[in-house]
Amino acid sequence: MNRPVVLVTGATGFIGRNLVPLLHSGGYRVRRALRDGRAGEDDVVIGSIGPTTDWDATLGGVDTVIHLAARVHHPNEEHASGLYDAVNTQGTIQLALAAARAGVSRFVFLSTILVNGSSTDGRGPFKPDDAAMPRGVYGQSKAAAEAALQRLAAQSRMRIAVVRPPLVYGREALGNFRHLVGAIRRRIPLPLALVDNRRAFVSVQNLVSFVAHLVGFDAAPPYQIYLVADDEQISTAAFVRRIGKAMDKPAILLPVPLSVLALVLRTIGPELRHSLLGSMEVDTSAALSTGWRPPLSMTEGLRLALGTSVSF
Repeated sequence: MNRPVVLVTGATGFIGRNLVPLLHSGGYRVRRALRDGRAGEDDVVIGSIGPTTDWDATLGGVDTVIHLAARVHHPNEEHASGLYDAVNTQGTIQLALAAARAGVSRFVFLSTILVNGSSTDGRGPFKPDDAAMPRGVYGQSKAAAEAALQRLAAQSRMRIAVVRPPLVYGREALGNFRHLVGAIRRRIPLPLALVDNRRAFVSVQNLVSFVAHLVGFDAAPPYQIYLVADDEQISTAAFVRRIGKAMDKPAILLPVPLSVLALVLRTIGPELRHSLLGSMEVDTSAALSTGWRPPLSMTEGLRLALGTSVSF
């Protein structure tokens, strides 16, 4: 019996390295699309992803495409919108069009919650059908790709699923999670004790579990957006305390007045202020309606991310 073939872009990245073994264990044959390097038996080298990438020879026999590869935020690149458009928008469109021509039945696109916006202060949780209000060139490039995919879904027989995660944490995660872990490990006091917001987070294991679940979810509509998160949405301060507990190094949190902290963060950058002080709640009901449930609690996800043994 032939195993279904899943093409994965970004397979060597943080999320891809966790997804590929899970797909293998689920009985799928995984074809990794690599930018360069030495390819294995089921791998293909496609070079850079962009508006002229030739995917036709790569897609033969593929049942599902999981598109993880993207240009993510780099310091001092907020002005370089063309770079993000070429990879995240035009590169996605080029791949999706080729997949539809090749008869691929399902296309899963990893987007970002930043398509919804950066804060849910003063409103309810973000929902899949909210009007897009993307923040920054990264969020804007993903939103533009989503809009093109929705049009393609209406014109083809390929089912398209868009997954928008919040901050993804796990072993080897970069960004704010790595910075928080480093500060706690070095016993650096953090001025977050009085922060009482509510934010969504997702362990990389929970995220890839949902993505793999979508590959076999045959009841999916032609186009659907899913917001995915852990089963708890907690404050920044509580999240930092959970990290410290998972490391057996209690976090040192200082009770700095929020007005003072907001003023300081405003001078550093609005995105950092939003991510530390603002709320970002998400409605995961669409994801849960597929029958999926997060396999790990947040406590288990953090233990796994920080080196404590947890079965998965």
